[in-house]
Amino acid sequence: MPVKNTLIHSIAIALVVILPHTGLFPNFLYSIPIILFVWLYLRYFGEQFSDIGFSFKNFSFKAVCIGTIAAILILAFLQLVFFPVLEIFITFDDTVVDLYDFIRKSKWNYVFILIMGWIIGGLYEEIVFHGFIFTRLEKMTSGRFTVPISFLGTSLLFGAYHLQLGPASVINAFLVGTAYHALALYFKRNLWTSIICHGVYDSIVITLIYLGYF
Repeated sequence: MPVKNTLIHSIAIALVVILPHTGLFPNFLYSIPIILFVWLYLRYFGEQFSDIGFSFKNFSFKAVCIGTIAAILILAFLQLVFFPVLEIFITFDDTVVDLYDFIRKSKWNYVFILIMGWIIGGLYEEIVFHGFIFTRLEKMTSGRFTVPISFLGTSLLFGAYHLQLGPASVINAFLVGTAYHALALYFKRNLWTSIICHGVYDSIVITLIYLGYF
């Protein structure tokens, strides 16, 4: 790949990862200019959203079932096995108390975050990370390890993207991110499987927070 295109892809990745953390846009409104940017960027390179794995034609009942079951299994493993074992050796400070308090404050806050869990978590993050960023990294690498390198790079960025929520959330995001992405790749790069999985996972976690279990 020409050095120019590599630089352009690198800047694009940095933009979509960093912009949401600048505070330039209130709440979750950063998603609008970033999705618009991704659309224009893809058009510039002669691509469409379907080229990064997102197409309404690929939505199916099968994707809903697979995504839902996978979300439940992933959450059960992390909360009942992985983190209990990890916390034997490491103590994590709770850095997301404000978010928890906001969710529990009223049912409307709960509903709002639940909806955002699907729009931002399920839809936006899957398109941006496991669609756009992953395929940009693929274009920047070559050889037999292109997919594994791009996969790992995307997972690391996804984990780092949640740094403001604390170390435990970074580890959690890295692990669930790899699971979401692996699911999409396994099912012929259909992002709907990871979108559903991500949305269901977030919905369960948000509901448990609202009910006081977290």
